[in-house]
Amino acid sequence: MSDRPVLRGTELTVGELSARSGVAVSALHFYEREGLIEARRTSGNQRRYRRDTLRRVALIRIAQRVGIPLADIRAALQRLPERRTPTAADWTKLSEAWRAELDERIHRLQQLRDDFTGCIGCGCLSLERCALANPGDEYGLHGAGPRRLLES
Repeated sequence: MSDRPVLRGTELTVGELSARSGVAVSALHFYEREGLIEARRTSGNQRRYRRDTLRRVALIRIAQRVGIPLADIRAALQRLPERRTPTAADWTKLSEAWRAELDERIHRLQQLRDDFTGCIGCGCLSLERCALANPGDEYGLHGAGPRRLLES
């Protein structure tokens, strides 16, 4: 027998949404407060989510994982249709809007990875060639050692 909730109807309780999405109830409440997802309230003041909220939650988690700010995620979700499940075309349009930003982010991460390799063992962050934390060896002008760490 499975621990998964049996999903009936067109709406999910917060517990069902949490179990199905793998996202904590507290995170779902946070997403709702931030305007990323929405729920209707029953007469007993319980939250009910449309089933398409599962897709929205998945998008939020994926976007967060790659470092997209919540404000950008909110803006993207606001462009999706409100009263129907988004289609493949809707998702394609949304992903195309992020393509340039993601490409730039990938480029910056690759630069960081490639430039950071030479600094791994230095410890002092005052290498002449450190273009990440100490361009132009500014800290080296103040003497040897971990000057940047002393300023913290």
